[in-house]
Amino acid sequence: MEIVHGWRDLVPSQRGAAAAVGAFDGVHRGHQAVIGAARQAAERLSAPLAVVTFEPHPRRWFQPEAAPFRLMSLAQMARAIDGLGVDRLHVLPFDAEMAAMTDEAFARDVLSGGLGLCHAAVGFDFTYGKGRTGSAEGLLRIGQDLGFSVSVTGRMDDASGLKLSSSAVREALAAGDMARATRILGRPFAIEGEVVHGDKRGRTIGVPTANVRMGDYMRPAYGVFATRTRLADGRWIDGVANLGVRPMFETPEPLLEVWLFDFTGDLYGQVVETRLIERLRGEMAFDSLDALKVQIDADAQAARAVLAAPA
Repeated sequence: MEIVHGWRDLVPSQRGAAAAVGAFDGVHRGHQAVIGAARQAAERLSAPLAVVTFEPHPRRWFQPEAAPFRLMSLAQMARAIDGLGVDRLHVLPFDAEMAAMTDEAFARDVLSGGLGLCHAAVGFDFTYGKGRTGSAEGLLRIGQDLGFSVSVTGRMDDASGLKLSSSAVREALAAGDMARATRILGRPFAIEGEVVHGDKRGRTIGVPTANVRMGDYMRPAYGVFATRTRLADGRWIDGVANLGVRPMFETPEPLLEVWLFDFTGDLYGQVVETRLIERLRGEMAFDSLDALKVQIDADAQAARAVLAAPA
């Protein structure tokens, strides 16, 4: 998959796609339906299939002090979209110029003039332009005037009535309901980051951890999780992790601290991705390191049981 940054001065081979347009944070099953609509248009029009997204997320631009909320990094988004068979990812800078564009200017100058789209697929709640004045229905009209077709995907619920949206994923994570988050996303929620040095206290009790800062990721309910971690070399390693601030040895920032089962090696400086499969319990304080070690052993046993169960 080709990744194209920006929308000006593109070469002809980078223009002319049928594209799904939106923030696509999480690339959940609802987003996948919008991309599916773009795929249908791409096949009908014999055009490349693309996704158009923004970096940073528009919410971060308008609310710089907002609590962390992201469901995935740009790298994770690119991998998820690539896995859907998309030919091209357009990453548009969300900056002062983009924020000030009217809805008509965005459609005219960016979607039509810059990207040369032949089709734009959006979700029912898609808004755009200064003051969010543009709507999915408005884009249908503007697209007709500018010469590109538009499809609008309605609200997506699964067969059980579960809403498929980024806000629903965040609600599930806040509740520690990893199974519900997985159902909406179509994959487990995962945190990716560089392994950093911690206080190395885990080594003293035989449980060395790979520590990753949370950055702008949405904070799930703090606690202990059964995990699967993808290493830089592509291997997946089962484990158990604490996510939070550790009441017994409080950290200045929340960390994901993963004990990788049956693994030895130096991961410092490497980028790993950890899937949170199931929340086993909340964070707890202990009277001693011995008591902590007993609980960690119990957590590890519980995590191994969860990870050994049929999917």
